[in-house]
Amino acid sequence: MTARLLEERRGAVQVLRISNPGARNALHPDVYSAGIDAFERAAGDAQVRAVVLAGDGAHFCAGGNLNRLRENRAKDPAVQAASIDLLHRWVRTIRGCPKPVIAAVEGAAAGAGFSLVLACDLVVAASDARFAMSYVRIGLTPDGGSSWFLGRRVPHPLAYEWLATGEPIPAARLHAAGLVNEIVEPGCALEAAARRAERLARGPAFALAGIKSLLCDDERDALERRQQRERDTFVAALFHDDAAEGIAAFLEKRTPRFSGDASR
Repeated sequence: MTARLLEERRGAVQVLRISNPGARNALHPDVYSAGIDAFERAAGDAQVRAVVLAGDGAHFCAGGNLNRLRENRAKDPAVQAASIDLLHRWVRTIRGCPKPVIAAVEGAAAGAGFSLVLACDLVVAASDARFAMSYVRIGLTPDGGSSWFLGRRVPHPLAYEWLATGEPIPAARLHAAGLVNEIVEPGCALEAAARRAERLARGPAFALAGIKSLLCDDERDALERRQQRERDTFVAALFHDDAAEGIAAFLEKRTPRFSGDASR
């Protein structure tokens, strides 16, 4: 099934669900474009007072599709750069949306899926949800603005651990670090996030937009600059031999044998 973005209106709340359940809701540039369009429409629609971003089914989002990444290694690097630019535009559109945006996380939120969570204003997660900046495990560097978000929001040792190991992070640990607002029973994240969204939707829209502006306006240029560096570093890493080995090892379900060569 092709990755897509499902839309549902619940009163004044717009619910958006990343849908590619056969691949744990792995992303595709078509979803990036649909996400940009959906958030731009929500921003301009006075009838939408809050947005919930969720996954379709048991997972939030497993991040990028490794088969597509492997295919892109055979193409001009500009192809992958353009894809990352589109993802980054979606992240900035979420940050720039004046309406409250709440992530509802079940199952896995990995790679760019984790980056999308970090772009939201509030996060509701199931108790068994797992988050991972798993890029390094296949020889890649992070994108989606994740290095910028984590670098600002948690101490360096935590950000470095999560980015440099790629190990799964339990929801409880992110809650303790201040990155998750509420932990709920498995299967309840979407409804709990929708309840929060409904409460916010009854609030003063002008004041809520002002609060988000005060918190986010100064970050715009800095976030975009970091995303440009993330793009360039990611593309360079994708065309390194380590990424070829890391992606192949993951798809073949074996331990990767990285070269240890950091010179190129």
